[in-house]
Amino acid sequence: MWTVVYIAKNAELAGRLRAALSERDIIVMVRALSHGQDSADAGYEILVPGAEVEEALEIIIDEA
Repeated sequence: MWTVVYIAKNAELAGRLRAALSERDIIVMVRALSHGQDSADAGYEILVPGAEVEEALEIIIDEA
């Protein structure tokens, strides 16, 4: 089951966190919170499998 571990404020931060998690072999999914014209700054959910939540949070704390 996927779990939201962070909400990034923009696409740049979401991409940076996705890269950091992927480099450490954590499966990650990024989902936009809005799909309108201003969706680039609407926020992005960072999701990981439930079994990887703790490790993902440690990495996010170091990167965010």
